[in-house]
Amino acid sequence: MDAFGIPDDARFPMWDWVGGRYSLWSAVGLALELAVGSVHFDALLGGAHAMDQHALTAPLEANLPALMALFSIWNTHYVGCHSHAILPYAERLHRLPAYLQQLTMESNGKRVRLDGSAVEYPTGAVLWGEAGNNGQHSFFQLLHQGTHRVAADFVVPYESPSGRVEDSVLTLSNVFAQANGLARGRSLAEVLVDPKVQAGGAAAAALAPHRVHPGGRPSSIIGFGRLDPAALGQLVALYEHRTYLESRFWGINPFDQWGVELGKTQAVGLVPALAAAATQAPDAVGRLRASLDAAGLG
Repeated sequence: MDAFGIPDDARFPMWDWVGGRYSLWSAVGLALELAVGSVHFDALLGGAHAMDQHALTAPLEANLPALMALFSIWNTHYVGCHSHAILPYAERLHRLPAYLQQLTMESNGKRVRLDGSAVEYPTGAVLWGEAGNNGQHSFFQLLHQGTHRVAADFVVPYESPSGRVEDSVLTLSNVFAQANGLARGRSLAEVLVDPKVQAGGAAAAALAPHRVHPGGRPSSIIGFGRLDPAALGQLVALYEHRTYLESRFWGINPFDQWGVELGKTQAVGLVPALAAAATQAPDAVGRLRASLDAAGLG
């Protein structure tokens, strides 16, 4: 800023004690405010503040971040769900899973406690996801019948952006049906009494085991009225508080990121060797081989 000639009173300082994944509400949010306008940005902050106050004051049995943290810990420790799917049923939230990947896995992907001792339990599930409408036609097969147990969050606004009641009804029907199917499943006895199976004779009966759903797959439905800046602020803050409360239970530090820094540090050290090797090789394959050799990977 000195080189650009920016005076002190025109600078937006950044806290050095808050990681990037928690800095949406800091001066880093200036770019967002310029993009969406101060009215919408203030509403975003207002929603986050409301969730902050809820997390701080609500009793445990009604505290949303605390309940979500307890669900997550239970699913990870006792149900064996080491994978967590975020399934927003709103196209405008299609990047929410990617946003939460950094928040949760960079925060709680740790192997030592605050005192430096090794943890003896799983600390953070692998988080991933996709917009629910797309996911239903791809990886939901694994969620329902796969051998891996995956916990899931269905994130859904009750009011459709179109304002059409029939659109909201269709969306909610899909969400509730998927959550119910994951929880209850479908037994072999239920499959065998299905009229279509009975009408299909021996061939349909032979396929009956393939139509069994074990159920017992945990999921949560996070619903809200309308997707607007205030609701988005509440949603992001909700997951931030959940992530922090998980870290307190596990006794780990959610604010450092040594695993991220290791790769960056090693990359800087490899640049000169790889650059020198690349200039000495006449073709793309040769440059690749020389780069691998320079990196000690040949």
